[in-house]
Amino acid sequence: MRRQIERFICCEEGAVTVDWVVLCAGLVAMAAMIASQMQTGTVSAADQTSTYMQSLR
Repeated sequence: MRRQIERFICCEEGAVTVDWVVLCAGLVAMAAMIASQMQTGTVSAADQTSTYMQSLR
């Protein structure tokens, strides 16, 4: 039993999975922030375009 516990403690195979999960979570958070900023800029540009098009009437 002690030997199995020692092997389990020394095993680092799960550490790679944790690294990937943290990396992916960071990428998803960054993508969400970028999408939020893009939405703000896109809505602003659309509003300006709408205002310009309405002024042409």
